[in-house]
Amino acid sequence: MTQPTDIGRVLAAFSLIRPLRVLDAFCCIGGATKGYRRAIPYCHVTGVDIQAQPDYCGDAFHQGDAIEYIRTHGHEYDFIHASPPCQGEGAPTKGTNAARNKAIGRTYPRLIVPTRAALESTGRPYVIENVPGSQVRKDIRLCGEQFGLAVLMHRYFELGGWTTMQPAHPRHRGYVRGCRHGEWRDGPYVAAYGKGGGKATVAEIRAAKRIDWSTDHLRLREALPPAYTEWMGRAFLTSAAPALEVTA
Repeated sequence: MTQPTDIGRVLAAFSLIRPLRVLDAFCCIGGATKGYRRAIPYCHVTGVDIQAQPDYCGDAFHQGDAIEYIRTHGHEYDFIHASPPCQGEGAPTKGTNAARNKAIGRTYPRLIVPTRAALESTGRPYVIENVPGSQVRKDIRLCGEQFGLAVLMHRYFELGGWTTMQPAHPRHRGYVRGCRHGEWRDGPYVAAYGKGGGKATVAEIRAAKRIDWSTDHLRLREALPPAYTEWMGRAFLTSAAPALEVTA
């Protein structure tokens, strides 16, 4: 395995040519962006999202359709991260939730497959992140407990064009704080989704996910903890450093 000092040397040489270009598709406020910037000292991160993101923390932002942007510009980047909205992938489209949503005319697009097709067309290494129950391939599973966070937030990552090893998943230390089926439970984790029933406040989500650049409750709930992509970025560098050295 390439050692951290070797990676730093390779990146320093590579940066003399240009920064490593990273695309964060469906970026929201840039939880994933922040992690990659921490992991890759010499990088330039562009975010793209269908909605305006005034709190986005990267180097550049493009408002527009993320899949179309990947198809058109993805080949211009060295590495692509994509976090398609999970509403069409997890619980809202399954079981009683699916029946309820159908009854009220609420529909969610399923974006994993078209996102994957767009990413594969670029020929670039990529990551697709999404929730349990989604169509994303379960190459890597990350959890807040692996990084000492006060939020669990299990997420799966599909790796395209590179690979790495699954890290150990520590045992959870207790319950997620909140009311479940009429019963209140306390615990070391907060529920960073929804409102009421003991769900986390803005301040609690900021602390739990270690996000300090936004106070938007909805976007904080949606954002990926930067620790996840900091780990992913370091794993990618370990995998990609030999190829970068040849390029440099």
